[in-house]
Amino acid sequence: MKIGSGFGGGWLTNVAEQARRAEEAGYDFSSAPETQHDSILAATIAIANTEKMEVQTSVTIAFPRSPTVLAMEAWDLQHLSKGRFTLGLGSQVKGHNQNRFSVDWPGAPATRMKEYVQMLHAVWRSFQTGEKPDFVGRFYHFTLMTPNFNPGPIEFKRPKVGVALVGDAMARVAGEVADVVMPHGFMTDKYMREVVLPNVAIGLKRSGRTWKDIEIAGGGFTVFGETESDIEQGLNRLRQPISFYGSTRSYHEVFEVHGLKDLGMQLHEMSLQGRWGEMREVIPEDVLRVFAQTSTYDKLPEFIANNREYASRVGVALPTETPEQRERARHILKEVQKVQTPGAPRGLEDLSGVSTKVQK
Repeated sequence: MKIGSGFGGGWLTNVAEQARRAEEAGYDFSSAPETQHDSILAATIAIANTEKMEVQTSVTIAFPRSPTVLAMEAWDLQHLSKGRFTLGLGSQVKGHNQNRFSVDWPGAPATRMKEYVQMLHAVWRSFQTGEKPDFVGRFYHFTLMTPNFNPGPIEFKRPKVGVALVGDAMARVAGEVADVVMPHGFMTDKYMREVVLPNVAIGLKRSGRTWKDIEIAGGGFTVFGETESDIEQGLNRLRQPISFYGSTRSYHEVFEVHGLKDLGMQLHEMSLQGRWGEMREVIPEDVLRVFAQTSTYDKLPEFIANNREYASRVGVALPTETPEQRERARHILKEVQKVQTPGAPRGLEDLSGVSTKVQK
């Protein structure tokens, strides 16, 4: 089991120390978000200040960027990191693409993401082998590359590509073309098992791949702590992300699986009114328990073995401010890293019976 953390809180001046601390603590990978700062810049700093830990973006927003420009950046980062870089991609929703990034939204985001990943692969093949590009899709095309603009081959495998997802269509794309399946943070274990994983299986079946050909990050809100009191505090902090992401109608499928569509619409209306500070207070206690699975640190290996049997990587945030905390974190990480999972979800181990028809 690979264990990951995140960095990028605050300005980029903090990234080097955060990344070094994560590597020293024993994390297998660390993630650069793209909320207030650029994920590629953060990943570059993290890679330059670490030696062994994998660095991934989680996630880089794809559609505002040219696939060729991003392919060049990822190629350089894969070379700089000596093969430790994973490019995590996310589509973002229509409103942010149009009104925050000022780019067109032609629809069909899942189809567009599939083409985006395929074009990345085409660009990297051209870099590695010098082959003439000949990729033409509905949204993207790549038919020109001259020696002057080709950085040439690297001695490492191409960067891994992760695809972030919430809905069923993007889950099928992730199963079909991604190296890493990256469930969105707004996820429950029930939704993961009933919607995401069955559709990932469809994508795998379509591409002729198996569960062994991909990595899956553990999905669903989790709260871990040293004590039950820590867990209670962690649950309370979940009010903010649940209310924020739950206000976006594109994510309401998660609410619907739990019969909470009305709560989603209430949050959406409050967001339109700009009542961001009040939204967290409308999340009931029982909803927190519905959304989040919990465990104390001493039971974490057992929790992951029993509840994330499909996963090969999970995120675990641990306090590392003091020497005592860092020592405790190293111990916990070593215990979790010993966990062996089969890497396939219960009931979907055999893809031979999976239909490639769309399902939710």
